[in-house]
Amino acid sequence: MKSFRKELWFKFPKRRGLVNITGDVQDAVTESQIKEGLVLVNAMNITASVFINDDESGLHQDFETWLEKLAPEKPYSQYHHNGYEDNADAHLKRTIMGREVVVAITNGKLDFGTWEQIFYYELDGMRNKHVLIKIIGE
Repeated sequence: MKSFRKELWFKFPKRRGLVNITGDVQDAVTESQIKEGLVLVNAMNITASVFINDDESGLHQDFETWLEKLAPEKPYSQYHHNGYEDNADAHLKRTIMGREVVVAITNGKLDFGTWEQIFYYELDGMRNKHVLIKIIGE
């Protein structure tokens, strides 16, 4: 069994942002030369998420609207966590959206269902954050 590790780095200019990283993950699979196995993709920061869904702009806006209803950013005073940083809402949003995804690799390609794509979702941006890609297989 072989393993391969790669990191993707991000620095969003705003508090929140979403980016499709499917191509980056497929590039890592290709670089690994692993043809059959699994790839783990996980956010390495507690205020960011990696998840799988459809790449549709209306849905992306729905995530924003839904998450803001569940854990509104303001008022900051509503959260016990806030003090040094006002990012309690980002921690809660990350819990809802998830930390990681695992995707099968078949014949050197990500083995997805219809419309599935991998996304990185920044929930407390304006600083360096990263994603781990870990691939195992043959």
